[in-house]
Amino acid sequence: MTGLRVFIQGVGLLGPGLASWAASQDMLTGAQSYLASPTLLPPPARLPPAERRRAGAAIKLALAVADEAVAQAALDPQHLATVFSSSSGEGTHCHALCETLATTAPMVSPTRFTNSVHNAAAGCWHIAVASRAPSTSLCAFDASFAAGLLEAASLVLHTQAPVLLVCSDSPYPEPLHAKRKLPDHFGVALVLAPTASAASLAALVIGLTAPTDRALPTPCDNSPLEALRVAIPAAAALPLLQALARGAVAPNPTLKLALALSAGVWLALQPVLHEA
Repeated sequence: MTGLRVFIQGVGLLGPGLASWAASQDMLTGAQSYLASPTLLPPPARLPPAERRRAGAAIKLALAVADEAVAQAALDPQHLATVFSSSSGEGTHCHALCETLATTAPMVSPTRFTNSVHNAAAGCWHIAVASRAPSTSLCAFDASFAAGLLEAASLVLHTQAPVLLVCSDSPYPEPLHAKRKLPDHFGVALVLAPTASAASLAALVIGLTAPTDRALPTPCDNSPLEALRVAIPAAAALPLLQALARGAVAPNPTLKLALALSAGVWLALQPVLHEA
């Protein structure tokens, strides 16, 4: 398969029953039964105390997985360009702003507005790590992980430098939740690099393809994880994460995964595990 070729150097994960990438290996490989439990969002330790208190769920989630991925990659985050992708963004602050605007005294809090915009998590991350590196924030509805992965891989090859990809989703409060039912928080982060290193988990070849009559997004082979993949857009990353987790057990250089990107266009992924 030909396409964009990058190397996965670090992974961050946080979701229902998945406390971190390091703690989720056995559940992703199937060695341990997956047990769903509510996602616990840690306070963003990188932020100053005042900003930490104001941080909403979307910021806490994104920074948590970004931290884990960067630590595993052993890179200085100050010099990493980033791509932040989310189908939902910061719904809690947007809901509060809508409530305020519907009152007779629609005085919007500047702080709440700052934390409501789609690039709020990216802004907090770059401020926290003192980074002036480029950053892109995007949304592609249910295809947000695929779009973020394509953007990040393209940037890696354009700049010939590592890039941090963060894809995360958090539930909306009611009444928005009734229209967009995300059951829990889910976040994943990948550090992608142009060349292999001692920290590389796998090479990843990414290509575009037209769907066939039988083409479907690659499912998880575990029913509870598959339900999670279907329910939360960011969890579209789960089949790739399963492949990475299983690399140490049964590397499969012919494994191919499919992600829906847009109408008529699919992202084809081929993780090549254990490549020097």
